[in-house]
Amino acid sequence: MRYIRLRKLGVFAAVCLFIGHGTEALASDSRGHFESVVDEAIRPLMKEYDVPGMAVAVTIEGKRYVFNYGVASKESGRKVGDETLFEIGSISKTFTATLAAYAEARETLSLSDKASQHLPALVGSSFDRISLLELATYTAGGLPLQFPASVTDQETMVAYFKGWQPGYAAGTHRLYSNPSIGLFGYLAAKSMGEPFDELMEKTLFPELGLTRTHISVPEERMGDYAHGYSKAGKPVRVSPGVLDSEAYGVKTTASDLIGFVEANMDGAELEDTLQRAIAATHTGYFKVGDMTQGLGWEMYPYPVDLKQLLEGNSPEVSFKPNRVTRLDPPLPPRDDVLINKTGSTSGFGAYAAFVPAEKIGVVILANRNYPIPARVKAAHQILAELQRAP
Repeated sequence: MRYIRLRKLGVFAAVCLFIGHGTEALASDSRGHFESVVDEAIRPLMKEYDVPGMAVAVTIEGKRYVFNYGVASKESGRKVGDETLFEIGSISKTFTATLAAYAEARETLSLSDKASQHLPALVGSSFDRISLLELATYTAGGLPLQFPASVTDQETMVAYFKGWQPGYAAGTHRLYSNPSIGLFGYLAAKSMGEPFDELMEKTLFPELGLTRTHISVPEERMGDYAHGYSKAGKPVRVSPGVLDSEAYGVKTTASDLIGFVEANMDGAELEDTLQRAIAATHTGYFKVGDMTQGLGWEMYPYPVDLKQLLEGNSPEVSFKPNRVTRLDPPLPPRDDVLINKTGSTSGFGAYAAFVPAEKIGVVILANRNYPIPARVKAAHQILAELQRAP
């Protein structure tokens, strides 16, 4: 009897071993397929725009694949690897929006609050009539893309905001602005009683499980921090600035950023308050053409063609005032959308896009600020192949 049991166990083990090898082969085949898909989109792009290094991550049905290209530093020849940190520029705004939505879920603020309610120094200014939501969606009335050079610290920041006069009624025009969403993040942190950087580093990133994501790169991680490269090919990194953390300060790996994308598609394992906060960032508040502005994220009905994505990420939308249509009531979060965000610093270019209904997503990180249309085209090409994958 013992012999029979052992024989059955041996057969069972052999079957398990066979199945295991089959699963590994299938996983290997999948990785090989996706690597070919990514190669086809990325290698020509790197050559055309002289991009030294890139990291691309894709996710499909909860499975994650990361592909690395080129060098993190031309000077040392260090290759891009899974630990390489990239500046993600304005994709940071999606983290800022998540923190603010988390604050709202914890009832330390409401998006309908006027900005001056959370910063008494602004009482009596235009910010008595501008809501946190309007700051978050760049509809405060025409705040500029960047602060003027005279704004160098918190004192001059407050003075600037106190004296600023809107060019449009709040909620009527969208003008993409770092000071706008930067102030939104600053006030969100203020409502929670802690500095923004500490809330990100000690609360939000850990709760999201992002162990290789930073505002300030720790000394022990500086060896993994890629050099960005200017148009002249010189090594550069982002310069400190007022509200830089809130607007464009995150540095991360492709693996961590695709993890954030996955949390945006399915955060079931996250704490309930954080789940609600992430979902809230997908609420649509204003429309500009085919693009719907959420909190940090920008959304399109899916399927979306390349022309629509390029228009929504064009200089006309990014750098010029556009009249908006307010969605009243706001558009609840939905799965049948493509959600995206670009990000740039002087030496880095990034893009993230995902489709919750299809459970697919892609992030593309580069240590050169190459044209946004090229990023959008590459991501659209990759997502189309992911959508077709069996």
